[in-house]
Amino acid sequence: MTEPSHGPETIADRHGFSLDAVRHLVRALEAGQGGMAQFNHPELGGFGQWSGAGMTMIGDMFNTGLKARVDALCTALASALPAGGWSSGPRGGDTFWPAAWGSPSTSGSQDGTRYAYFPAHRRLAVETGGRVALYDTGEHAISGVAQQQGAGTDLRFSGPGGPVDLAALQRVDDAEPERPAPETRPFEPEPFGAGPSSSPAPAGPAGPAGDVLTTLERLAELQRKGVLTEAEFAAKKAELLTRL
Repeated sequence: MTEPSHGPETIADRHGFSLDAVRHLVRALEAGQGGMAQFNHPELGGFGQWSGAGMTMIGDMFNTGLKARVDALCTALASALPAGGWSSGPRGGDTFWPAAWGSPSTSGSQDGTRYAYFPAHRRLAVETGGRVALYDTGEHAISGVAQQQGAGTDLRFSGPGGPVDLAALQRVDDAEPERPAPETRPFEPEPFGAGPSSSPAPAGPAGPAGDVLTTLERLAELQRKGVLTEAEFAAKKAELLTRL
């Protein structure tokens, strides 16, 4: 597929990101109709969100320089994105995955095989010959197709951690992974100066990704005010990030 001169490769060079990171953002922007993106890539500061309304959030929340670069990259890609998108993935009502999963962060097709990846559900849907198979992606993140040597389980995907073989993923039949019921109790830290043995109340289980980022920002504010020690903040941040 030939891309325009203002396509991902040119934009990647201009903004100093790898083509893999830029393609990951392209898929996210296509899923968000060009006006928003939800992404998860190490070059982009981990998990983050962007919207054309002026909101940019990245997991590496104290890296203001990277945040500005990610915002500039998203803005450039959104401006250059063609009306039909750059990918060849299914659009509109031509979906082959469970409707409850919403829009994929990455989708496409190759040699008669279609795929769609849903990081929030840790699921990958692959359609070959009209038959759809669902896979648990576990800790793998997928940004595109790396190689296809044949049909079915010979399909290989690319991601920040390297190639992912479809044959290495667990085949599942359920549409949704089991998740613990979220607590309704809000995050309430202990008052500052309550005593040496007191510690801030832990945040409840992370819900949607936006809630995790919001909680991280609140924890960061508490750390800056001295309510949380640096070690406590680092431990809680690591715990929340594992739930994304």
